[in-house]
Amino acid sequence: MDKIAVISDVHGNLPALEAVLDDIAARGVRTVYCLGDLIGKGPSGDAAIDLVRSRCAAVIRGNWDDLVSQEAEAESEVLRWHQSVIGEERMGYLRSLPFVLEFMLSGRLVRLFHASPRSVYERVQPWDGLDRRMSLFEPSPECGSAVPADIVGYGDIHNAYVQHLSGRTLFNAGSVGNPLDLPTASYVLLEGELGGDAAAPWSIQMLRIPYDIERAIREARAAGMPELAEYERELCTARYRKLDG
Repeated sequence: MDKIAVISDVHGNLPALEAVLDDIAARGVRTVYCLGDLIGKGPSGDAAIDLVRSRCAAVIRGNWDDLVSQEAEAESEVLRWHQSVIGEERMGYLRSLPFVLEFMLSGRLVRLFHASPRSVYERVQPWDGLDRRMSLFEPSPECGSAVPADIVGYGDIHNAYVQHLSGRTLFNAGSVGNPLDLPTASYVLLEGELGGDAAAPWSIQMLRIPYDIERAIREARAAGMPELAEYERELCTARYRKLDG
């Protein structure tokens, strides 16, 4: 069977990205797809973009990628800082990223996007109502295919999970660089017949990868990154900064 690694939400965390890619390589997986948010929050957006470009077969656009690259003169100090790190050429790359990735796996249509089939800014949690979660299987004008997907994968919420709903499979790849469920990087491994139209065996596996959090914090501190305390707390506790206080 073909093996496909699905990563998401790197957020400029180079130690986490390196650890995940090392684990993917050790498993003999050659195809890697990234669901966006290469930048933001962490200090190494430039290196993260470069590494993802070199190692991923396909990359789609996240909300941070969209926000930072589209706002020429950001009002926010945080956005301006991240823009200065990645530079204009990499912002052009982020602007070029597609919205969605679709392919057949063992006779099932797989649709991957960052947050929802409608927008990179629409947030859907695993505990939301069934109708809202089921809407993630439906196509939108942003999608390449006009039929509902059999398997949907997304990122954005930094919370890895898999659910089987009415004969379809919904998964979230979690976050490589800023997980908000457990303080370990996450990614998903799909196995099946890539491009196959006939029904065949397939599987999905959620993986958690430890990485050097202290190194990530040192690199953020050395870079003089804004909102350092909030970033450090999120990495160490896997608790979203807006839930504090």
